[in-house]
Amino acid sequence: MKLVIRVKLLPTPHQASALQATLHTCNEAANHASRHAFTTGIKQNRELRTQIYTQIKERFSLGAQAAQLAIKKACNAYASLRGSLKAGHLGRPGTKRHTRATSKPITFRPDAAQPYDDRMFSWQTEQRTVSIWTIHGRMKRIPYTGQEDQLLLLAHRRQGQSDLLHHNGQWYLLATIDVPEPPQNLAPHDFIGVDLGIENIATTSTGRRHSGRKINRTRENDRRLYRRLAKKKTRSAKRRAKRHAGKQARRTRDINHKISKHIVTEAQRTGRGIALEDLSGIRERARLKKPQRVTMNSWAFGQLGSFIAYKARKAGVPLVHVSPAYTSQECSQCHHIDRRNRPSQAVFACRSCGFVEHADLNASHVIGRRGWWVWVCGAESQVPALTLVVQGWMRRSAEAIGEGELQAGVSDRQRTRTLVHGAMMRRA
Repeated sequence: MKLVIRVKLLPTPHQASALQATLHTCNEAANHASRHAFTTGIKQNRELRTQIYTQIKERFSLGAQAAQLAIKKACNAYASLRGSLKAGHLGRPGTKRHTRATSKPITFRPDAAQPYDDRMFSWQTEQRTVSIWTIHGRMKRIPYTGQEDQLLLLAHRRQGQSDLLHHNGQWYLLATIDVPEPPQNLAPHDFIGVDLGIENIATTSTGRRHSGRKINRTRENDRRLYRRLAKKKTRSAKRRAKRHAGKQARRTRDINHKISKHIVTEAQRTGRGIALEDLSGIRERARLKKPQRVTMNSWAFGQLGSFIAYKARKAGVPLVHVSPAYTSQECSQCHHIDRRNRPSQAVFACRSCGFVEHADLNASHVIGRRGWWVWVCGAESQVPALTLVVQGWMRRSAEAIGEGELQAGVSDRQRTRTLVHGAMMRRA
């Protein structure tokens, strides 16, 4: 399993100046490669490198490996753009976001992160220093620091290239490490459903609600502050706005880390899996009034989902994604679906069976049950897990549904799904 850790560089003023000049030059070279790729339509690394490698190397006075990495950086950016367009993250063709993303070349900020491979960069882990290539020559014995456990992983598990990053006047290295994955729990006895929202950031089917009231209030205070500072247009107002830039994002990231850690730890401790809604493209599908758009666009559900995903993988906890359709309108007891089941934002009252519960908690129960269905009967990639889950549990259920004893290593997929469906109906 690949993870990224961040260590802080402690360069001298002379070394920092060389690193700054290197970042600017490499990003100028990447911008040149990006413009050429956009004009010619050649966005594959090999073909683009054949055309402009010599030109970039001579024009920007870069080394051979630095020139290749600048070209590769531009090609990777266009590959990411194609993926975002294909997934619909930038809207439909013809919309403003889609047109803005495709009508001009991709550009890189002067301080954008620059990749380094082992031919341009080396670690001295015992001395905790690095040697790094710059346009002014190789800078040696630059000290670095970080958390002790992460530095230990860095010394033994580092793989691949590292990225040089300049942020808020500080220098960092983003290093990739490869840690062994624990064996996944292939036979969870249940799934924790997680309902993601704005009023409550996450509500689990175990009854835990992580309120979003505080972060929504601070986010609104920040927006008011930015509006006041923007109206003043003074130097002091600009300095204050710059100090606050990114503060909300850091606060949100910290909260999402804490929530995801709690959810994964609970699932690991109780031997259960985690079920999440597949909310990809929700911003494009949702039709909201103008005051609600800011709140929707500030909702960091994607970040929380990614944190849960990698922490679950690191802990060996199964994770599935389910359809979000009607999860807020379906009764977790009788499964009756009706828009009128939600008389208010926080209340769920089933029109069929009369079941009453907090709306987010009810939705989390629905998501958890759907997660179990997906795990047992769903994706092709989870068929081995299907056999392991069914093998012990279905033997106890087969006699009750009149199919006899289920043998190990089920070969008839349709027969297995029939057994599972019957047992699930009985379990419900």
